[in-house]
Amino acid sequence: MFRSLRRALCAVAAALLLPLAGVHTAHAADAAGAGYWHTGGRQILDAAGQPVRIAGINWFGFETGNHVVHGLWSRDYKSMIDQMKSLGYNTIRLPYSDDIFKSSTVPNSIDFSSGKNADLQGLGSLQIMDKLVAYAGQDGLKVILDRHRPDAGGQSALWYTSAVPESTWIADLKALAARYKGQDTVVGIDLHNEPHDPACWGCGDTATDWRLAAQRAGNAVLSVNPDLLIFVEGVQTYNGVSGWWGGNLMGVAQYPVQLDVAGRVVYSAHDYATSVAQQPWFSDPSFPDNMPGVWDKYWGYIFKQNIAPVWVGEFGTTLASTVDQKWLAALVSYLRPTSTYGADSFHWTFWSWNPNSGDTGGILKDDWTTVDSVKDGYLASVKAPLFPGTGGGSGGGGGGSTASCSAAYTVTSDWGSGFNADVKVTNSGSTAISSWKVTWAWSGSQQVTSMWNASYTQSGATVTAANASHNGAIAAGGSASFGFGGAPGGAGVPSVSCTAA
Repeated sequence: MFRSLRRALCAVAAALLLPLAGVHTAHAADAAGAGYWHTGGRQILDAAGQPVRIAGINWFGFETGNHVVHGLWSRDYKSMIDQMKSLGYNTIRLPYSDDIFKSSTVPNSIDFSSGKNADLQGLGSLQIMDKLVAYAGQDGLKVILDRHRPDAGGQSALWYTSAVPESTWIADLKALAARYKGQDTVVGIDLHNEPHDPACWGCGDTATDWRLAAQRAGNAVLSVNPDLLIFVEGVQTYNGVSGWWGGNLMGVAQYPVQLDVAGRVVYSAHDYATSVAQQPWFSDPSFPDNMPGVWDKYWGYIFKQNIAPVWVGEFGTTLASTVDQKWLAALVSYLRPTSTYGADSFHWTFWSWNPNSGDTGGILKDDWTTVDSVKDGYLASVKAPLFPGTGGGSGGGGGGSTASCSAAYTVTSDWGSGFNADVKVTNSGSTAISSWKVTWAWSGSQQVTSMWNASYTQSGATVTAANASHNGAIAAGGSASFGFGGAPGGAGVPSVSCTAA
């Protein structure tokens, strides 16, 4: 997505009640995610046949005039990937444009001062992408490459333009498949971002039928690397019913994508809130209870009928309105909590890591460092374990050192009757830690009302917060964060202590 010219679209027909078909039981082992992945019914399975869940984040920039991920003007890329890991995101979706394949393209807006991004100096866009992929893999994150737009100038309705024909699109997709062959950090490619009118699904016109184009491109990718997953987004309109760009997968029921290699198709939908555009379902008197039926109709049925896995490749909001808050809470619930369903769930990558997405904002605030703990907190129930790393990354030092940590407590908002706070846990030792606990005592009657990215116990004024499963491991010098809500407000900042193991 790039935030521009979104249109309110046609109303949704009545919600469909769709049965659940038989599926694999999800009992993923700790090491789930190793190797290349394939599909089985509605699940994505690793090389050993264990179900995995994509629970990730979009980090955009390669598709823009910077020709590289954004934020490198503020921070080192490794520190941001480490922070993604610490927050429990296990996959990065990297949008790009075909401009990055041009020899004349030079990445810009990278800060090299004080040692930041030192190993990126003098590199081209694709070489920088190599570095990001390698480091993400070391940290235990997977990467999905997203052909977001033909060139940095803007998004396109179809997968080709007069300047970037289909032949160039396919050649560049094959080049990426070949570039990362054997590097199973890159698990797949999202063929084209948000096809929309006049793109159709199943109409049979080779110039506009996105489903046929996806088959051509998907088979081309698999001819180079048959191990990759092929992520296929929806369109805007099918049989006169319109929805979000890329979000309408109604045509899959009659016209599924058929590739030469079985078990490679993952369907991808995008879904947004009112901060992007109004849709008729937001003003339905039954909102937000109507939303599961909307999602069932457009894309959820594919999962519920065991046709194929479904990945919500983009969803986001500023959370500025009550409608958007209710929408995000309803969508997260629809995606299925990991604690209840494990990897037998919808997959997702939130839009976006970047704070400079104009009509959604990001997980990071404008300083490119502070986490929007409220927004991140909405996603806590659908986060999922990291994957086996390739070694290195932010790994700690040698053994024999005492595990230690420190914690910094910050009140992010206080409205009198309640407040929100963030706590940053830093590994202050010289060796990696596997778990941590933070303790503090308030001087007043405050009580924790909710907590994300940690679990807690409270006895009187004393609170002890322990890491979640996804953020207990912190490399030497690294950090993790959690947040919470409490009441009443006016508590001030207590002294905190941290213990590590």
